[in-house]
Amino acid sequence: MKFKFLILSVILAGCTSVEVRPVDGSLKMSHVCIEENPKVIVKGFVSTLENVFEDHLITTEIYKSKKPSHCEFTLKYTALRSWDFAPYLSHAELRLYRGSVRVGYAEYHLNGKGGLSLVKWAGVKSKMTPVIDKLLAQYQ
Repeated sequence: MKFKFLILSVILAGCTSVEVRPVDGSLKMSHVCIEENPKVIVKGFVSTLENVFEDHLITTEIYKSKKPSHCEFTLKYTALRSWDFAPYLSHAELRLYRGSVRVGYAEYHLNGKGGLSLVKWAGVKSKMTPVIDKLLAQYQ
């Protein structure tokens, strides 16, 4: 029985991969403009972005096509959902820019679309908050 539990634990732990290149705190980022991605249909994704940035004392605004001239920092994102009885977030990428220079990157990925792991059905907030927290670790 212990052996089966150990194998199951290893399988479930290896289901998620996260890659983060955090934003340097010396950039003094206080406001981020988020470019709307109409292809993303993951419910609650953008509101989670806004809320976690706000938790780090960084204000946000969404823009649709042309970047507002006052936006020094911009965030571009993509998020994909998969389906297994219900839709769930299976992949997301965040690219943070200062002008045209990328200053931060974060990726959340469910390996094998989550396989047998029940964690795959966890909400966007519980999946993305730790990832964004790592991205903004120098902004408390």
